[in-house]
Amino acid sequence: MKISVVTASFNSEATIGYTIESFLKQTHADKEMLVIDGVSRDGTLKVVESFASPDIRVISEPDKGVYDAMNKGFHRFSGDAIGFLNSDDTFHDASVLSDIDAGLVDADIVYGDLNMVTDHQTKRLTRVWRGGTFRRNVFKLGWVPPHPSFYMRRQVAESVGDYDLSYITTADYDYMLRALELNDFRVRYLPRVFVDFQIGGISTRGLGVTIRGNLECLRSRRHHLKAPPIDAAFFLRFARRIFQLRA
Repeated sequence: MKISVVTASFNSEATIGYTIESFLKQTHADKEMLVIDGVSRDGTLKVVESFASPDIRVISEPDKGVYDAMNKGFHRFSGDAIGFLNSDDTFHDASVLSDIDAGLVDADIVYGDLNMVTDHQTKRLTRVWRGGTFRRNVFKLGWVPPHPSFYMRRQVAESVGDYDLSYITTADYDYMLRALELNDFRVRYLPRVFVDFQIGGISTRGLGVTIRGNLECLRSRRHHLKAPPIDAAFFLRFARRIFQLRA
């Protein structure tokens, strides 16, 4: 099975080299990486081009943000399955894509766990996110799988559609809710770490972003799951984040 990995980038010179190295080290041979760049003004493209790999395709053009770039990946990937790896994150080890491939043999969607780290030199752990098993209506209890660990067959991507750009920081949450709660796809949780997620990205930039994101998630649940104006998940999502902390 060919697996496409989409990486949205903008001014990612300092980190994207680690991202690409972790992709190229994957033992799964049938793979591609699409780097969707928003016309970076630093040396991002030079770093990408320095790898000179036939498994990497680069598209650099203006976009409307990270989710718009990801949508471009949806329309241009060539694999049988697709997932997303941020330009400041890395695969946890060399066998991640091989395990995803094995998981998709009898599933339409697979997801796993991630570690949140301060940087990719030390890999100092700050939080852990363990996906856990999906059950219907679990989004109403504050659950969501880690988006960087979420991989799906082509037919899932084509059925669910694009990311909704009206969600500024949580279009990935809305997408996974639609994919999991509104469909009957075969879903498998793989209890292993897929990704080392570097703290400091769009979803981890302080309390204000967290509150806005939580309100956006509530809007998604109200729209798709007919949640009340304030539901249990609004508070439980905060609680789940607290349990992710690691000293």
